[in-house]
Amino acid sequence: MSQKKSNSYTAEFRESAVKLAVESGQPVAQSARELGVNVNTLHTWMSKLHDKQTSEASGVVDDKHLYEELKQLRRENARLKEERALLKKAAAFFAKEST
Repeated sequence: MSQKKSNSYTAEFRESAVKLAVESGQPVAQSARELGVNVNTLHTWMSKLHDKQTSEASGVVDDKHLYEELKQLRRENARLKEERALLKKAAAFFAKEST
């Protein structure tokens, strides 16, 4: 029993294949045949590239960046709370002094 060898394609080939399929104006199946790629494989590449572009456009960032931003925002929030408390005390002091 013979097993089919899995083809591995470079990222550049995948991107150019998707670009060709999208911009050529011909059916995706025909583009896939011309490139020697399975139609489902080309559709998968198109979907992944679309998802990648969508996530980049929406500003999705990695978890580490989000964690660092959260830490920075918590520090800033604590500082602002301290400043607010100090200003409340100062306002109360000056209100008491003026009466």
